[in-house]
Amino acid sequence: MSAASDTCALTASAVLAALVARGETVAAAESLTGGLVAAGLTAAPGASRAVRGSVTAYATEVKAGVLGVEEELLGERGAVDGAVARQMARGVRKLLGADWGLATTGVAGPDAQDGKPVGTVFVAAAGPGGRTRVRELALNGDRSRIRSESVRAVLELLLNELTENVGAKDTEHNGGNGCLQP
Repeated sequence: MSAASDTCALTASAVLAALVARGETVAAAESLTGGLVAAGLTAAPGASRAVRGSVTAYATEVKAGVLGVEEELLGERGAVDGAVARQMARGVRKLLGADWGLATTGVAGPDAQDGKPVGTVFVAAAGPGGRTRVRELALNGDRSRIRSESVRAVLELLLNELTENVGAKDTEHNGGNGCLQP
């Protein structure tokens, strides 16, 4: 296992431990990560005590039809947008009956999308009481690195929310250890 995989596994384990301690659950809505967030969470022992499920909403139509993202928003701003990430996280939380919803949407490459350059990513965590945090990332690297960094970022965002350490991290990440497992 690489150092990046170790970091992801530790973060996923910490997220799950915090959720279990609070008696809460999580669900993921993934676009550019294509199931990697769910894979990272479910690789940790005891995941079934807190993980409700996930939706890979790669197509814009799935974001609207399954997760309830407003079609008008998608038409105006495209799928790579903070408000879209927010609605995805809230939508999967409701759809799967979880306490927390996570979302990833962005441009992993090789080409720009919706006028956004490669490496533009939005991650979101929606929780109890309507509380939702969105973080915009400007990531460097190839497609694999951007996807793995997105997984790391959304797990860290949730961990910060769960441990009430909000605001301790920068809002932009350029590099670091990602969570794409081989």
